[in-house]
Amino acid sequence: MDGVQLMNRTDTKFMFNRDTLLEILPALETQYRVLEVEGVRVNRYQTLYYDTPGFTHYLQHQNGKKHRYKIRKREYVESNLAFLEVKEKSNKGRTAKSRVKLPVLTEILDEKNLSFIERKADYIENLEPKLWNSFTRTTLVDTVAGERVTLDTNISFHFNGKTKDVPFLVIAEVKQDGANRHSGFIRHMKERLIRPEGISKYCLGVTMLYDNIKSNTFKEKILHINKLKPNGLPA
Repeated sequence: MDGVQLMNRTDTKFMFNRDTLLEILPALETQYRVLEVEGVRVNRYQTLYYDTPGFTHYLQHQNGKKHRYKIRKREYVESNLAFLEVKEKSNKGRTAKSRVKLPVLTEILDEKNLSFIERKADYIENLEPKLWNSFTRTTLVDTVAGERVTLDTNISFHFNGKTKDVPFLVIAEVKQDGANRHSGFIRHMKERLIRPEGISKYCLGVTMLYDNIKSNTFKEKILHINKLKPNGLPA
């Protein structure tokens, strides 16, 4: 993993259902290795997103702003690690992630947290907790190509007593130093006519949990997710 940390990278994302994941995994085993942490290959993540009272970060994405930030705290459950993370998306489509280790994940942003955010995002806003997100992640690594593929499953959003679970959904993200369309994983997506698309779990969660918020940019993605739902699951 040291050779494929990719803290500054390009991301290519896909959405599909669990049945498709089970179909393609055997075809990937000759090219990719799987990350194992303490004997566990499917690792749990807890994420808390911050935004302004008026949802500035969400609306920047909704309105198509190319250069934007995302502020979050994330706990890597099996590793017993927590970080404050600042993700910067540049107008050239690259993602840079900066993070600092935390003793424990709490909702409070203390002075040290705010100082770190100001250094990495060049500004301080009136930030407050907006969304909890939990999921399990399997990480595939192609050390030859210098590529990571994360497969997020069992996705759930919750805040202020409201919860939205999408257990059938898989969000895959191919992380590379530069866009490489010859990626084995991307090739399998093309064979199944699964197209790459911009996806933000934060924006999806806000759209699903908050009423009366502008969301026209994400409506098509919500419709896509609903089409992936197996018959018999509640809406």
